[in-house]
Amino acid sequence: MARLRIVHKTIYRYREPVQFSEHRFMCRPRDSHDLRLVDTGITISPPATVRWVHDVFNNSVLVASFSEMANELTFESTVVAEHYPAPPDVDLIEPYAERMPFSYDAREMPDLARSMERQYVDPEHRVDAWVREVCAAVGTDNTLEVLIAITRAIKAQFAYRAREDEGTQSPAETLALGSGSCRDFALFMMEAVRSLGLAARFVSGYLYDESLLGADSGMVGGGATHAWVNVYLPGAGWLPFDPTNAIIGGSNLIRVAVARDPSQAAPLTGSYTGPTDAYLGMTVDVRVSVEDAEAG
Repeated sequence: MARLRIVHKTIYRYREPVQFSEHRFMCRPRDSHDLRLVDTGITISPPATVRWVHDVFNNSVLVASFSEMANELTFESTVVAEHYPAPPDVDLIEPYAERMPFSYDAREMPDLARSMERQYVDPEHRVDAWVREVCAAVGTDNTLEVLIAITRAIKAQFAYRAREDEGTQSPAETLALGSGSCRDFALFMMEAVRSLGLAARFVSGYLYDESLLGADSGMVGGGATHAWVNVYLPGAGWLPFDPTNAIIGGSNLIRVAVARDPSQAAPLTGSYTGPTDAYLGMTVDVRVSVEDAEAG
């Protein structure tokens, strides 16, 4: 068990005071059998009226409403959580799903259908061609080995580029550029495995590993929110794959939001009323530290 402290701070800066619209902030990790929240706290400046809602995917969303104008907007979330990481239960994959292609159980199909649909146009089928090449190279139809090969191929073939601008590149753009951010890689992998008939969803959250974060040969994606993919395999359930770091399993991943598309899991959204040139930029800082389990 690891006891984690997660501090997630976002600051928007403006040339002059502006009026803020309603903002939606996703920062609360999803409680489950492998994660227990011990303490949470939110600081918002200027002061806001706050309420919590669950979205269509049951993610916790903070909704903040403002009455004061300001030239700086700050959201800071602090979470203390106990994480009980465990290796993925790959031995539980149903025999019929161990090799591809396979069909999901008819009872699960209505709930998986939208997660299986391609969401982005690929008129020249370049994403399809890319994933077929990976499948041919791996030389097996074993479902798990194919997914591991896809995860590792993205890590090996694409250059990581951190981006502060909102949104994601389309999978075709990521393939053409040969680079992207963690959310671009997650979206690319989602569309790649969907082309193979598998259900996949986007996951946003935090990455931690005290010995590797920031290391030249270690994990990338620390210092900001992170993104990865869940793929549904019958028997084992939703298994995490992080193509940015070629991680299989969720030992270093703290999920906050899951969604069918990245646009539905943006950590912070909102707008302002004021001059179009008032916006100066934003900074995001995420710090994850491992605490003494006896602390607190």
